[in-house]
Amino acid sequence: MSFTLTRRAFAAGAVGLPIALNGWAGSALSAKAAPGLAGLNNPLIKNRADAQIFRHGDGSYYMTGSVPEYDRLILRRARAIAGLADAEERVLWRHEASGPLGGFIWAPELHEIDGRWYVYFAAGPSGGGDDVFRIRTYVAVCDGSDPMSGTWSILGEFQTPWDSFNLDSTLFTHRGKRYFVWAQREPDIETNSNLYIAPLATPLTLGAKAARLTVPTLDWEVRGYKVNEAAAVLEKNGRLFMTYSASATDDRYCLGLLTADADADIMDPHAWTKSGEPVFQSSVATSVYGPGHNSFTVDEQGRDILVYHGRDYKEIEGDPLFNPDRHTRVQRLYFKPDGTPDFGVPVGNGPLPERFSPVGAPERYLAHQAEQPVVASLPLAQTQYRSVAHEDGTVSLSPILRRDHCLGLSSDGKITLTASTNRAAMLRFRRHAGSDGSTITLALANAPNKALAFADGALKIGQANDRSASWRVD
Repeated sequence: MSFTLTRRAFAAGAVGLPIALNGWAGSALSAKAAPGLAGLNNPLIKNRADAQIFRHGDGSYYMTGSVPEYDRLILRRARAIAGLADAEERVLWRHEASGPLGGFIWAPELHEIDGRWYVYFAAGPSGGGDDVFRIRTYVAVCDGSDPMSGTWSILGEFQTPWDSFNLDSTLFTHRGKRYFVWAQREPDIETNSNLYIAPLATPLTLGAKAARLTVPTLDWEVRGYKVNEAAAVLEKNGRLFMTYSASATDDRYCLGLLTADADADIMDPHAWTKSGEPVFQSSVATSVYGPGHNSFTVDEQGRDILVYHGRDYKEIEGDPLFNPDRHTRVQRLYFKPDGTPDFGVPVGNGPLPERFSPVGAPERYLAHQAEQPVVASLPLAQTQYRSVAHEDGTVSLSPILRRDHCLGLSSDGKITLTASTNRAAMLRFRRHAGSDGSTITLALANAPNKALAFADGALKIGQANDRSASWRVD
């Protein structure tokens, strides 16, 4: 069941309704978190690049990453991902006054191996010039069971196959065996770095000859620099997915993807297939540039989360490596019907967006084509809407690709996208949980018995108690 609501009737219904506009931010939408979003806002942590976030078996989340000064190893811990934003940050170790560990400190990762805590990181010597980029991989170890309170010291340099530039190591376990993946410049190959894999024998040594998985050759891998680096591994749907970062660290930085069957010999380079195009890259629409150096985690509900860094702007003065504004960001990782990851686009600043699917059409989502809202099966980014909260508890729905727009009502009563400054046409909703706990209703703020509905193949305003007004949120 549905009914026609004109803009005039909508506005008239709002007369006398106390609407607080403190949550409104001019032509841009407020970044205040809406209900059900677990308080997650982007950027999660400012000025922290190369971010690793993982959930420990005890439920705690750990976060580490590069600091703009490149002079120390840091660590945060919280019981929820959102809590990492304000969590106390402990300095585990600072670079030495001189020597091979006296310069830049890059891209740390925290790992627990056989009950002991280790941080793998890259470091170079002090002294300036090209020598500071004599980057090698080192391992720090904690003397206690709690990485936040124990004393950390340097265990030693990791033994890679060649004495050459190497960094961005990660560890993962597959079929009961622990593997080490890293980026390195191999002699006689004219690239900045390639990706390699080998079993791990000890925290400092490999257990077998390394296999070269990928060399940057595609046009999007060699922009500025010939780079394959910063691998992260996710096992899902019978496959191993290995992301990696490519090209220079400005707005050209992006993610590629290697895929292998989970039952394959993952030490065989031929078992891995490389994506022909970037799977995640800069987005002008959402104003995130140079997304890369990612990791994977899960949220408190066990849903897959992509962690990465990116800037809010494109133009950079000087060397992008010394620009401090690579911020840690997170977003949901979705999967296509064939089981492969759908990264979409960097979702931009503000609360995490959601997807709204009508209960009667589970394969379709609230989406938009240009300025027309629709319910359809469209690319992921077109189906992601941000619930923007207002002080009175209402929300507006804003598509991530049209940040200055939200759902509104046209003069003839049709649902459209309207500029966020057009308050008279803007639709504001109250979110109500369904009786089964798995659905919501988006009731009109000024007409609570009416709600956003999908009926007769169209998006419209319907009765709030009708099944057509029930939505599943993903």
